[in-house]
Amino acid sequence: MPELRKDPIVGRWVIISTERGRRPSDFGRTVAPKHAGFCPFCMGNELKTPPEVFAVRENGTLPDSPGWRVRVVSNKFPALQIEGDLNRKAEGIYDKMNGIGAHEVIIECPDHELELSQLSVEQINLVLTAYRARMIDLARDKRFRYIQVFKNHGEAAGASLEHSHTQLVATPIVPRRIQEELKGLEQHFEMKERCILCDILDQEMMIGKRVVVDNPDYLAIEPFAPRFPFETWIVPKAHNASFEQSYQGNYYSLARIMKETLTRIHLTLSSPPYNFVVHTAPCNEAQGARQFHWHLEIMPKLTRVAGFEWGTGFYINPTPPEDAASYLRDVAIPEVETAASKTLP
Repeated sequence: MPELRKDPIVGRWVIISTERGRRPSDFGRTVAPKHAGFCPFCMGNELKTPPEVFAVRENGTLPDSPGWRVRVVSNKFPALQIEGDLNRKAEGIYDKMNGIGAHEVIIECPDHELELSQLSVEQINLVLTAYRARMIDLARDKRFRYIQVFKNHGEAAGASLEHSHTQLVATPIVPRRIQEELKGLEQHFEMKERCILCDILDQEMMIGKRVVVDNPDYLAIEPFAPRFPFETWIVPKAHNASFEQSYQGNYYSLARIMKETLTRIHLTLSSPPYNFVVHTAPCNEAQGARQFHWHLEIMPKLTRVAGFEWGTGFYINPTPPEDAASYLRDVAIPEVETAASKTLP
C-alpha cells in the first residue's frame, strides 16, 4: 500500500508510491555521449573565461595560465551581479531590490573527460577546499545573507557545459527552503534542546536500513521522506552549523564518502544526471544559526515533477528509501582509495 511520510525537519509530506515500486533498471537511464568541440574550462583556454578569483596551482604558474588543479572564475552569464547597491524599495504592495549577488564557477579538474566521482580523494578534497575559500571570502561582503553551492551534472540536471564543475551563488536574502529548515531545526531544539539532524543520525545508525555509507566523520543516508527516488544525504556526525567553518578546511573524510556515494549512484543507476546542493547556515546573521546542521543533498534526475506535484506541493516517489539504500549498498564498486586525514597547507 502507498505511504504518506512526513519530513521531520520541514514538515513536508511525500507519497511513497509502493504500488509503482521501481528498481534501478526500471528508470532506463542511458549514458549521454560526450560532445566534441571547444570547451572554455579545459586547460589552455584560461583566457576564454573571466579572470580566476581563486585557484589551486602548481608552484611557479601564473594566474589565468595552465598549471592549475582547481580553478574558480566568475560566471560569464551571472544570475546576479556583484556591483551596485541593493536599493530596496516598494511598488505598492510589492517588494523589490536590485539583483545584487555573486555567481561563480568552480572548475573541478583540468581533465574534460572526468566527472566528480572519478576524481581522486585528494582532488575532491581540493574542490571542497575551494568551496570553503570562496564562501569565507564572499561572506565578508555584508550585503550577502546566504551562499549556495550546487552542482548540475548532465544536461537533464541543468548543466550547459560537460566539463565537470560546481557553481556558487551568493544572495542578499536567505532562501525560503533554508528558512524552512532553520525553523524546523529551531523548533526541535526549543522542545528537546537537541539538534534534530543529530537525532536522525543516531536513529539511522542504530536501525541501519537507510544507511548507504558510514565513515568515522560522516553518514550517507536515504532520508525517511525523500522527494525523489535515490535522494541521498551526506551529513556530518559532529554538529556544525556551517560548511565553511567545519574542520578548519580538512575535508578528506568528506571527499572519501562523496566519492564512494557518487560512485555507488553512478554504478547502480547507469550514470544518471543529478543535482547536489550544500545546505549550510546563513552568513552575516545577527544571531547566527547555531541550531543549523549543514549537510549535502544529492538528487538523481530519475522522475519528472508534474502537475500534481506543482499543484499540491506533494512529491511522488516510486522507490522506498529502504529499497534505494539496499540497492546502493549492494552494488559492487572498486575499492575507494584511502587517504590519511590531513589539512592542506
